[in-house]
Amino acid sequence: MLNARALIPACDVVLLTLDSLRYDVAQAALAAGELPTLAPLLPGGQWEQRHTPGSFTYAAHQAFLAGFLPTPARPGRHPRLFAAQFEGSASTSGRTFTFEEATLPAALAARGYHTVCVGGVGFFNSRTALGSALPALFQEAYWSPASGVKNPDSARVQIDLATQRLAALSGRVFLLLNMAATHTPTHFYLPGERRDSPATQRAALRSVDAALPPLLAALRARGDTLMIVCADHGTCFGEDGYHGHRLAHPLVWTVPYAEFVLPGAA
Repeated sequence: MLNARALIPACDVVLLTLDSLRYDVAQAALAAGELPTLAPLLPGGQWEQRHTPGSFTYAAHQAFLAGFLPTPARPGRHPRLFAAQFEGSASTSGRTFTFEEATLPAALAARGYHTVCVGGVGFFNSRTALGSALPALFQEAYWSPASGVKNPDSARVQIDLATQRLAALSGRVFLLLNMAATHTPTHFYLPGERRDSPATQRAALRSVDAALPPLLAALRARGDTLMIVCADHGTCFGEDGYHGHRLAHPLVWTVPYAEFVLPGAA
């Protein structure tokens, strides 16, 4: 685990969630050499297998933004990177960034960060009271149909917006980037396909990887960045008769995860 207590407030913080991305799909894409942007950044060149605290986007992000990131998928007591203080907490260590505030965006804002959310799925669209709950945690929040799940070019749209905001801000930034591409529907990422499947989600992940270089360049220009790249949950494509998520299936609970420091340009 990185020393988040030492890194904050010395660097930017980015939480990039690959919505609905299954661990097995992420692993297959990595093993096939399909993630040339992400692969060099992953510690040891591998995704870490973890268990998500929520089986759908809203629940998982509410947990993430309170400091409950996915937990390593192995027995043991695992210290957390971030943690809101509460009596009896057994998952903090000297490397954990702890805070009194209820949410991570509030905690970082209190320490001088400017908080920005670039949403992808409908829980970030601000069109309803529910769709406004997560964006309301941030000082700036953005969503449009072009950044949503129905646009095959959503990854580029989201990253273009994120890089524009990063370039315009001079102080420390906390950026949540919820990538819509890997959430259903994904069939249009493979020509001729009409059904979503692990193969179409893998193609969607390739589109995210291809769109990432401008974001990484913008972050490097600002200095060091603590980055967390993970899925919020997985999804089923008919396995054991299950479809979708918000259900208790191993393919939903098991997610890819990586945390690392992206070094600033020399």
